[in-house]
Amino acid sequence: MTGVDENASDSFGGAPVDFDRLGVIRERLAAADRFERIEDRPTFAPERLVCVYDQRFYPERVRTARLDVVWFENRDFSLHYHEEHEAGEFDHRWDRHPSDHNTRDHVHPGPDAPTPGDDTSHPADWRDVLSRVLSEIEERQRCFWKTADE
Repeated sequence: MTGVDENASDSFGGAPVDFDRLGVIRERLAAADRFERIEDRPTFAPERLVCVYDQRFYPERVRTARLDVVWFENRDFSLHYHEEHEAGEFDHRWDRHPSDHNTRDHVHPGPDAPTPGDDTSHPADWRDVLSRVLSEIEERQRCFWKTADE
């Protein structure tokens, strides 16, 4: 994977992007110190919020890590976590959208975010979705630092 899902917007049935919600999410995420930078609507992904993690959360072998967020006015979403490693990539995606490969709520698990993914249930409230995703990413970050004798 390239870290950018060029087909993601095609799979959401044409619902408009909720830029107001993305603005609120940006404000919430900017209040924490976990991100080096947060980009609104970058040229490579104009419908997304791109949140680049601070490198201090990762060992040297992880070159970069980011969370891409797209939210739609019909409450569909895609949150895509991407890491670039010296020896490859890691991708994991949490989605809510109509799909011919999964139920509306599903996850494309790491390391390669395969399609079809795994059917799941996401919380109804966007804040709970975001909290769950950030917690799962934090658990992954903690695993990088665990020693073999723990």
